[in-house]
Amino acid sequence: MHWSLKALIVVLLITVIVNLALALKQMLANSKSGDHTEKSMSSYIGRRLIFSASILLLLLLLAASGHIGFNPRPY
Repeated sequence: MHWSLKALIVVLLITVIVNLALALKQMLANSKSGDHTEKSMSSYIGRRLIFSASILLLLLLLAASGHIGFNPRPY
C-alpha cells in the first residue's frame, strides 16, 4: 500500500480520537454549568461517526481495487 494512503488512514484515525476527546470535554463542561454557548456534543460525535465511516469505506475500496489484501489464513 502506498505511503500516502497509510498517512490518510492515520490522519482519519487521529481525527476520530480528537473528535471523541472534544465531545468528552463538551460533555464535562455542560455537566458543570448549564451554559450551552459552544457547539453541542452531538456535533462532535456526528463528525466522529462520519470519519469512522469514511475509514471503513476507504478500506473497502482499497480491498476491492486490490491495493490491500486480507490475511487468507484463519489464524
